[in-house]
Amino acid sequence: MFVAATSRCFHNLPLDAALSRLVDLQFTAVEIMIHTTDGHIKPAEVAADLERAVQLCRQTHRLTPIALSFDTDAPEDEAYRQFAACCKLAKAAKVIAITVRSSELGTPFNGEVERLRKLVSIAAPEGVVVGLQTEANRISQDPGTITTLCDNVKGLGITLDPSHFICGQQTEINYEELMKDIIHVRLRDTSKEEFQVRVGQGEVEYGRLVTLLSRVKYNRALCVDIEPVPDVDQNAEMRKIRLLLESLL
Repeated sequence: MFVAATSRCFHNLPLDAALSRLVDLQFTAVEIMIHTTDGHIKPAEVAADLERAVQLCRQTHRLTPIALSFDTDAPEDEAYRQFAACCKLAKAAKVIAITVRSSELGTPFNGEVERLRKLVSIAAPEGVVVGLQTEANRISQDPGTITTLCDNVKGLGITLDPSHFICGQQTEINYEELMKDIIHVRLRDTSKEEFQVRVGQGEVEYGRLVTLLSRVKYNRALCVDIEPVPDVDQNAEMRKIRLLLESLL
């Protein structure tokens, strides 16, 4: 395992400046967020000019791209086209994992299975693995449902974000059953009342998580995903969590 960070940690800066800041904070690997709303690169931009997106993802100030994150609000057919372009981008950037969100609650289960199968079928020829993000208030909010989706969609992995199993929950949800399918991990500190709190003030059990991941021989990133908030020193928070995670490895 190794420590990485998402480009979203400095979404208030241009991509080049955000990557430079991560290097200054002694991070060596990055997950690049390709999102319509909060990404440095938009999925539509990748689909419109793949070569330019490839160049952007290669100008990383010595950071190694280790994952991409995909989120679009485009209609279904266009969303698949954008996703296909992002998978080609992942291959060009030598990235194996791409994270997607699950559908909203109320979406028919069979429809979600078919959607995810389509995404996996697009990604596989490019050598890319799709990770379904664990997320509250979506189909992937429940570990049992996520496991069933993985059982029904051959090749589907999981992007674990334990914050969604803590914030707003009466008791923390047990996600041990997900370990065997995890391909990527995102982390910040979280309390039951607030999704993101200052490092050390939340309830994320980093040591236990590292132990569980070690048991299944997980050897990929622990990716810091702390968003900037007013009146909090973002650089200090990023240093603190990097040192904390590295001390556990």
